[in-house]
Amino acid sequence: MGMGNGRRVAIVAGCRTPFAKAGTDFGEVGAIDLAKAAVLELLHRTEVDPALVEQVVFGQVIQSVLAPNIAREVSLLPQFPRTVAAHTVNRACSSSCQAVAEAHDQIALGLADVVIAGGAESLSDVPVLHSRRLSALLVEAARAKSLHARLGTLARARPRDLVPVTPAIAEPSTGMTMGESAEKMAKENAITRDAQDRLALRSHKLAAQGAADGRLAAEIAPVFVAPRFEPVTSDNGIRADADLGQMAKLRPAFDRRHGTVTAGNSSPLTDGAAAVLLMSDTAARACGSAPLAYVRSYAVAAVDPAGQLLMGPAYAVPKALDRAGIAWRDLGVVEMHEAFAAQVLSNVQALESRAWAAEHLGRGEPVGEVDWDVVNVMGGSIAIGHPFGATGARLTTTAVNEMRRRGAEFGLVSVCAQGGMGFAMVLEAAR
Repeated sequence: MGMGNGRRVAIVAGCRTPFAKAGTDFGEVGAIDLAKAAVLELLHRTEVDPALVEQVVFGQVIQSVLAPNIAREVSLLPQFPRTVAAHTVNRACSSSCQAVAEAHDQIALGLADVVIAGGAESLSDVPVLHSRRLSALLVEAARAKSLHARLGTLARARPRDLVPVTPAIAEPSTGMTMGESAEKMAKENAITRDAQDRLALRSHKLAAQGAADGRLAAEIAPVFVAPRFEPVTSDNGIRADADLGQMAKLRPAFDRRHGTVTAGNSSPLTDGAAAVLLMSDTAARACGSAPLAYVRSYAVAAVDPAGQLLMGPAYAVPKALDRAGIAWRDLGVVEMHEAFAAQVLSNVQALESRAWAAEHLGRGEPVGEVDWDVVNVMGGSIAIGHPFGATGARLTTTAVNEMRRRGAEFGLVSVCAQGGMGFAMVLEAAR
């Protein structure tokens, strides 16, 4: 897949905004502005001529009703010609992975040479809708031919019609939230509270180290927030002082009596954006841009949302590895999205299980034994945060940079997503 029509697709660079808990540093900053900040920094860092960019593909999950194509808003930055094509994708939490995949396909097929892919989300600025009955009354009132008729229509509204409707992080097919599904998985897979808290603690400690030594900071573009324009320069969800004792005191969030999933071992609602520059190998070298890595393969999978909702990666990962022609043991860097500690541990349990591989994949051997020395080595979404549309591009950026630091030949990005979906991408080092 990575070769396409003989065209290798290079990841040249990536960067992101800080990730901030919803309602905090970016409480007054919309997703479009965050996306633009990430892309502008990407252009500055790479010094690529914006006129060479042919397409922009961005992921966003909770889209604005006023500007649903965030990619087009980004492509209308004054640095770009107005002719840059742009489209927005939504594959839930793996949306910016899908954006990278679509950018890859356009380049591999020879339809473009330079594409910017990424994603953004503002959980501080979710659309609040009217009830369906109030919406119908407002439409009817707008069509009324007199003020008297308009007022008469509006007078039919009742207090219950005025209750706002906000987006829910729940499965339309089951009514269960992702947190409730994570709780279900923890019980069915015997994932203990202690194991979840320890994974969460690891995420915070490693993220704190990555922030302190500059590895995480190197990926971050400062954002200057109006009206004082003071810069936000770092993620605000990382807790360097986290400890197991504190985590153990947190109450379960979804099953108050018997649950193990808490706010401490789950990723927080987050605002942020991330962007990645992809080029054909030929274009990258013509521009003097040294590739960091190549997209070797990717795969998507889906499971029944009524079952174990967040197990998609356990199915997508072996597909991507097979398409890349490598085995799990060949991976030198793994970036695995941490929606919930229970979800990570459930997927790891499956990947390491011979019985699970036989039952679900028809294989005689497990996918592979997870080496935690190469998994989420600068923490993960539990600590850093999870802006739905941006996480995949963040994982990709971190993976290619860590591959370069470690001299790893192959890296993997995996993401679970709403709807029972999973995404996996194999990256190959540029030599």
